[in-house]
Amino acid sequence: MARALIGATLLVDGAGGRIVETEAYDHEDPASHSFSGPTPRNAAMFGPPGHAYVYRSYGIHWCLNFVCSEEGHGAGVLIRALEPLQGIDAMRERRGLNDLRLLCSGPGKLGQALGITRDYNGKRLDRAPFEVLAAPAGVEVVTGPRIGISKAMDVPWRFGLAGSKFVSRRFR
Repeated sequence: MARALIGATLLVDGAGGRIVETEAYDHEDPASHSFSGPTPRNAAMFGPPGHAYVYRSYGIHWCLNFVCSEEGHGAGVLIRALEPLQGIDAMRERRGLNDLRLLCSGPGKLGQALGITRDYNGKRLDRAPFEVLAAPAGVEVVTGPRIGISKAMDVPWRFGLAGSKFVSRRFR
């Protein structure tokens, strides 16, 4: 699912754009929040697919994940970066900057730009405030190791839109 989301459009209350970077996480993955089993914090990851799992990173940034496995499995996709396409003024105001490339180029930046909070945790992705449109056919996807983690760093579960200048970190 992490690969399939590259090129898809994600809007939250009308603001968002093209998904250009994701990372996959599974319950058997020591870097995943679901690795040690369900907790109040990660309960949404064990719920039905097609829902949001929102968590706070470093006590500062709200990060958005898509739950994407059968209920009880504990797998998801972290939305790492977007190419802003709609609601750009609102995203600029939330982020306090003008540079389009930096608005959503990382999971914390993306969460702030889209106005993501804990209130979105567990919400269905096929209903307002979310709108997710499938990627067009023929999207060229690149892969690489995940970033910002200390376990299973070599697993190539980071996916990006080839050539995108909106990813959080370039792919090698």
